[in-house]
Amino acid sequence: MRARVGSVVVGALFAVPLLALVARAFADVWRAPGVLPQEWGTRGLDVAFAGGETATALERSLAVGALTTIAALVLAWPAARVLGERRLRHPAPVVLLLAMPLLVPPYAVGVGLTEWFLRLDLAGSLADLVLAHLTLVLPYAVLLLLSGFTPEVRRAEDMGRAAGLSPLQRLLWVTLPSLLPTLAATALVSFLVSWSQYGSSLAIAPDAPTLPVILLPFVGTDPQVAAALSLLFLGPALLALLATTRAMRAAR
Repeated sequence: MRARVGSVVVGALFAVPLLALVARAFADVWRAPGVLPQEWGTRGLDVAFAGGETATALERSLAVGALTTIAALVLAWPAARVLGERRLRHPAPVVLLLAMPLLVPPYAVGVGLTEWFLRLDLAGSLADLVLAHLTLVLPYAVLLLLSGFTPEVRRAEDMGRAAGLSPLQRLLWVTLPSLLPTLAATALVSFLVSWSQYGSSLAIAPDAPTLPVILLPFVGTDPQVAAALSLLFLGPALLALLATTRAMRAAR
């Protein structure tokens, strides 16, 4: 009973701000002290999607988020395995080195990377956005993924080796199923960190804006458009959360 009440309370705390955001997105006229808008409409959506720039930014953000997540999982795997299995005598310097990009604002990281991307002729491309986001996503991916390499996983792999499984078979039949909940959580966080990047995206590719770069200027100038874009911003994030939840339940 208490669990149900707690679930209802948490759901209400999540739903109330979301409902207010929906109301603001479709409120063409909303003057104080009115509790509800005086006029409803779709001006916010019309302005947001005028010219096609928002649709392009949405596609770019989805592509960058997906590619960054895949790259982060692949690159984080060996580092997380070494740290998770405690193969290093002094892991603290490695963890600090990984976390260094998180110690400064993302915009500063983007500005620092821009010079190198210009030299490599990557400025403004999809690749430089992925690389810039990866700089900030990779520390989260490593720190989350290392928690999955427990002694139980190591013992399961040893049993698979003793049973005559090849390295590929152990990976597909033992390691990946054992790490599926951790992989799902790592993928979710990696995608959300990339999806929400504003400073690094603005610094690296101002002429190829992502959705957050499109959204932020409207926050202070047109709240209705900002609310409409915020709903669009929330959609993929909620879908990613739902997919992760289902993957973690299926792994149990």
